Amino acid sequence: MEGATFLTVIVLLFSVVFIFKGFYVVQQSEVIVIERLGKYRTTLTSGINWIIPFIDATRQLIWQRAGRLGMVTKIDMREMVLDIDEQSVITRDNVKIVIDAIMYVQITDPVKATYEIANLPGATMQLAQTTLRSLIGEMELDQTLSSRDDINNKLKTVLDVATDKWGLKVSRVELKNISPPGEVQAAMEKQMQAERERRAVVLKAEGDKQARIARSEGERQEKINQAQGDKEALVLRADGEAQAIEKVAAAQSIAIDKVTGSLNGNHDLCIRYLTAVNYLEKFGEFTQGEGDKVFLPYEAVGTLGSLGAISELFKSGIAK
Repeated sequence: MEGATFLTVIVLLFSVVFIFKGFYVVQQSEVIVIERLGKYRTTLTSGINWIIPFIDATRQLIWQRAGRLGMVTKIDMREMVLDIDEQSVITRDNVKIVIDAIMYVQITDPVKATYEIANLPGATMQLAQTTLRSLIGEMELDQTLSSRDDINNKLKTVLDVATDKWGLKVSRVELKNISPPGEVQAAMEKQMQAERERRAVVLKAEGDKQARIARSEGERQEKINQAQGDKEALVLRADGEAQAIEKVAAAQSIAIDKVTGSLNGNHDLCIRYLTAVNYLEKFGEFTQGEGDKVFLPYEAVGTLGSLGAISELFKSGIAK
């Protein structure tokens, strides 16, 4: 009787241990790969799960947990960062540089990540290093330093395709550092200084050019305005002289009409009179000089002598 009771207790204890041994609580964003007698059976997801103890067993995987790589039973399905160790690579123009990068990766298929590759993070980082070395070897130093985004995209594309069969997705790759040798950095600094000085000279020359253009435009516009003003002044002066001539002609016409009327329509006598008057006006200009002698042309004597006859004609014409 005592033996049966002891056996019952043993069975109950074994049952309790067996049941609790089969329960697994899986956290959110984690999974566990289960094998039955060495063969894949199922994948436990978040929540409470139960397996058959001593028959089903968990499969471990080399993966990152708490920032460190190691053997894990619970596979973290969140996106993680893998640091690619720095390495020396040679560019196409034979410059040796030190470069390192980081990858943002995420396990999408835990079964493939467990069975398709022995060391998933190690293989991924080695693949990233060799791919990066190949990409840099096809580029010159200046292109490498100025084409980070291009290198990141090419590296991400190659790694994402290659790791797809491992159940891993590479979402982003970023170059951390590109370090040329010290002498190359010194040469680059000198080149940048020379380039800045060249730009300063170009900007100064461009400013001088613009200033000269503006100054010449101003002088040109000034000359145009001055010429336009001279032109308008000449036009106004010509218009004034024309109006003066018109008024003088009109006055002379009135005078001729009056003289002709006074001479009873004798046009010949009128012409002789006006000629004599004009001659006397010009003669007055001859006598305004500083000299004490005045030479008169021979024709002037006849003209002046005829003034008396013209006066008599005026008197006779008026008397009639």
